[in-house]
Amino acid sequence: MNVSFSQMYTGIADALIAHAEDPSVRVAVLTGTGKWYCAGNDLSNFTKNMPAGGPAEMALNGKNVLKHFCDALIAFPKPLIAAVNGPAIGIPVTTLGLCDLVYCTDNATFKTPFVSLGQSPEGCSSYVFPRTFGFAKANEMLLTERQITAQEACDGGLVTRIFNEDMFRDEVNKVVKHMASLPPQSMRISKGLIRHELNQKLLEVNARECEVLRERWLSDECMTAIMNFLNRKK
Repeated sequence: MNVSFSQMYTGIADALIAHAEDPSVRVAVLTGTGKWYCAGNDLSNFTKNMPAGGPAEMALNGKNVLKHFCDALIAFPKPLIAAVNGPAIGIPVTTLGLCDLVYCTDNATFKTPFVSLGQSPEGCSSYVFPRTFGFAKANEMLLTERQITAQEACDGGLVTRIFNEDMFRDEVNKVVKHMASLPPQSMRISKGLIRHELNQKLLEVNARECEVLRERWLSDECMTAIMNFLNRKK
């Protein structure tokens, strides 16, 4: 099971920034290992490795790491593909809306359990999801936390195409090789035209969501919800 944490966020963001101008890199792919795409944040980080500045410093650091990560996804100038190889929970779901193409296995599921943990949407999902699914379906995901299937995600426009689990890697590799074979400057310019106005808005939304999350992380409601969750896992 893959679990997100700050070092991974920073590593992905730094890699995208470093390869943005690298001519040997034409396409970037985000994927997981094993049967899961990503199980979300490791919530035990809220209770361990507390910095000297206490919860306030922890929340600020978390805000900065998250903003840096999502900004890098938004700003990456080359094709960014998500290869969702299994279930996804939390931020790996919300950030799919920042990718150019999203492929998933037929057994993938998608869940965004923010409210029950005293938190709020991130990854620009407060903006992207209503414009992808429509407000009613987006609210069902973000407010009621209903888990959706691969087919529902594809029908709603979050996922580009679904592949059988056994053929998933091969099918995604075909797409990646094809895109990498196309003229790179034409690809970059085309993506820039498609996303120019959207990206400006997404950067604004990301900044707002990250600040709201910083505030939520310092709230009694959030800390109580997280502690209750961790206690149930023991």
